[in-house]
Amino acid sequence: MKYVIILGDGMADRPIESLGGKTPLEYAKTPVLDMLSEKSEIGLVHTIPEGMKPGSDTANLSVLGYDPKQYYSGRSPLEALSIGVDMKDTDVAIRTNIVTLTEDEGLSFEEQTILDHSSGEISTEDCAILLKAVREELENESYRFYVGTSYRHCLIWDKGQVQDLFPPHDHLGEVIGAYLPKDEALKGMMKRSYEILKNHPLNLERKKQGLNPANCLWFWGAGTKPLLSPFEEKTGLKGVMISAVDLLKGIAIGASMKVIPVEGANGGLHTNYRGKAMAAVKALRDEGYDFAYIHVEAPDEMGHQGSVEKKVESIEHLDKEVIGVVYEELSRSGQDFRMAVLPDHPTPIAVRTHTSEAVPYLIYDSTDRLSHSYHYNEREAEETGVYLEKGPMLMDRLLKRI
Repeated sequence: MKYVIILGDGMADRPIESLGGKTPLEYAKTPVLDMLSEKSEIGLVHTIPEGMKPGSDTANLSVLGYDPKQYYSGRSPLEALSIGVDMKDTDVAIRTNIVTLTEDEGLSFEEQTILDHSSGEISTEDCAILLKAVREELENESYRFYVGTSYRHCLIWDKGQVQDLFPPHDHLGEVIGAYLPKDEALKGMMKRSYEILKNHPLNLERKKQGLNPANCLWFWGAGTKPLLSPFEEKTGLKGVMISAVDLLKGIAIGASMKVIPVEGANGGLHTNYRGKAMAAVKALRDEGYDFAYIHVEAPDEMGHQGSVEKKVESIEHLDKEVIGVVYEELSRSGQDFRMAVLPDHPTPIAVRTHTSEAVPYLIYDSTDRLSHSYHYNEREAEETGVYLEKGPMLMDRLLKRI
């Protein structure tokens, strides 16, 4: 038996008036999910432990079977693993977004507004140039910057202190003053980065092209060196991770899973969906792996952008080019398999950030096909009455342990 989890990050939502009171999952054309729904277990799972913030870090740990209450040490340390940072026990890792702030000359730095947490999904190559300019002035023995992917980067603070920092995507369209770090050094670096970057030649060119300038560092997600037990030791399965996002790659590295890179996978709407699906199929069918985790970031990014149309589009791509491809290829191979489909958390268009509601899940078993009339969406998943109160129970359910 082979096992697959296909995770549409932030895919769950709330009813939207412009969609006739439907959620993007209900509204999207998803013929593969519609077909699988009638043969699969459908229910709700609560991936975010009570008292914890609804982040992709805690939620994906949960879905992989790791109780965040036991294993979570912060988001950025997991991303640091992905980009090859060898953290000391005394280090604190801090996620460093390069964001877009307003550039109102009549206002102070603290009075500027955050417009875009991803600087228009800026490329890694462009960010590396901008981060180099910042590093030349701000980096020292205590603070070192590391290039990640797209707008997502890392600061390592030697003998630092973990502190509450605000995720930028939670405060889009708001004045930043209330959300800046309390630590004066961190706040000072953010302010100085704005002064360095807003007039950088690359950003001047971006503005000429009508693109959002990547004009300020934004610190959040602080934490200490993570320690995850090996996935194979926990489950008995040899697993692979397929994701364009450093966070998921870092979780996999921490759990001693293989990370499979996919050309053209970028975490955006126009990622290489089919390439991700085929990488999972190849690992399961040809390379002796038992478990594949396919993470697709696009629905979450579209939720943060507040784009109803693009979120629907991302779900339709997921259905056709990931779920459909995995189902068809594994079925054609004659391989018995169990496949779960779910989001890690909701990212409702109405609020443009993560929330903690339970999310719908689907589990298909090629050897034990069910028969019912439920479809895969938030409303009908609740109507089934099937509810997993803790996220790690999803892995147990997939493996038929409960």
